[in-house]
Amino acid sequence: MLQVLDENGNLKESLKPQLNEAMLKKMYELMVLTRIFDETALKLQREGRMLTYASSKGQEAAAVGSALALQNQDWIFPSFREHGAFFVKGMPIDQYYQYWAGDERGMKIPEKVNCFPVSIPVGTQTLHAVGAALAFKLKKQNKVSIVYFGDGGTSEGDFHEAMNFAGVFKVPIVFLCQNNQWAISLPRKKQTASETLAQKAIAYGFNGVLVDGNDVIAVFNATLEAVENARKGNGPTMIEAYTYRMSDHTTADEATKYRDPKEVEEWKKKDPIDRLRKYLQQKKIWNEDYEKKVLDDANKKINDAVKKMESTPPAKPEEIFDYLFEKKDWRQIEEQEELKNVQP
Repeated sequence: MLQVLDENGNLKESLKPQLNEAMLKKMYELMVLTRIFDETALKLQREGRMLTYASSKGQEAAAVGSALALQNQDWIFPSFREHGAFFVKGMPIDQYYQYWAGDERGMKIPEKVNCFPVSIPVGTQTLHAVGAALAFKLKKQNKVSIVYFGDGGTSEGDFHEAMNFAGVFKVPIVFLCQNNQWAISLPRKKQTASETLAQKAIAYGFNGVLVDGNDVIAVFNATLEAVENARKGNGPTMIEAYTYRMSDHTTADEATKYRDPKEVEEWKKKDPIDRLRKYLQQKKIWNEDYEKKVLDDANKKINDAVKKMESTPPAKPEEIFDYLFEKKDWRQIEEQEELKNVQP
């Protein structure tokens, strides 16, 4: 398993590529922002101000580290736990909250934010990502797609179809599996007899890489190599980010019913944010003043986003017709007018 930082923040090998102080700080600040976004989302859901939500606590390094390895023109195809990747690509936080609050307008992705919408169905986004990557290849565009999914996604037929197609046509794509050990209540060991998930790539004719998913630098390095390989026309790579879901599957779940609390406590010692903080402290990049600034900045961004989200006027019911087809025919126009007239 590829690992650069151990659990105590010590370098296991020299940094390749060399990461400057600005990039290391960016990694840390984005992970902290993602954690505070996550904690706030859970509070909003418990207060009835947001709908069912999927926490990313403990998985920040996998999303942030991988997305930072992309170029601006590259595209991400997320599942429902890649909050940090969205923020790396510039997704407005208020819109992202808006989506989780049940307003689909939150997924009206702004121009030049190269993200596909959140995919709730498990595994379907793998096929979309491969299709986009094939389009990049046919159009001779300098673009790569990266698709995120969990260990549970590898049990879906869509995943295998996408892997097979990508391998045959050597499309520029990176498959990134966030193996957080649990597909809701089903443990990883009951999903496959394979020793690793990364090795599944071998059957489809391309490389699979196992990386410590709580080591943001290792994830960055693995993804950077995979993206560069895809950009050169050498085809796909599958990365298995070995990580852990510290929270419930979603706010509709109760993980204590199927998961030993001791297991969670052991994984808390591998927290990706703590790990990078320890390394930055050793390098004299981190201190208490810096930490205060990071937390203050992140909290301000999150609080401002919540206020903006909750001050957004609700959608009008008749707007459902505006996004059904590219061009409305007479039936939709008639039904839209009828709906307008019956509203109080």
